[in-house]
Amino acid sequence: MSLDDLDWRLLEELQQDARTSFNELARRVGVSAPTVAQRVRRLEETGVITGYRATVEPAAVGLDVQALVSMRCYGPRCITLQPERVADWPEILQIVRLTGDICSIVHVAATSVQELTRVLERLWGYGETSSAMILSLPIPRRPIVRPSS
Repeated sequence: MSLDDLDWRLLEELQQDARTSFNELARRVGVSAPTVAQRVRRLEETGVITGYRATVEPAAVGLDVQALVSMRCYGPRCITLQPERVADWPEILQIVRLTGDICSIVHVAATSVQELTRVLERLWGYGETSSAMILSLPIPRRPIVRPSS
């Protein structure tokens, strides 16, 4: 889908605060609220906007230990081919499928090192793991910006 200047301005605003009303968005970008509503609906329908969510600080809710786990799993055991195998593990925040020797990176959040250890032991059933604990996120998740042409 080709995005114009208005689409990008709306995306920028919504990524900063997805709770902004259509009226406020209209004021910020200089168009009518119905135009904003129509554009946002189109961005949702075409899959540009895939959802709205609150950002939660893991440590604030007791998940003090985070790690990135590299997985080497091939064939039928691979968790990227059958993610439903681990979909109900609340400790797994995200799985990223990769090319190369490592098939995936699993982002884990746990209440303790002991809980992280239990998750790693469970993951061993799906392949070889290598983990690194996250100390900090000096650059937090950034909004998507318009690529320079």
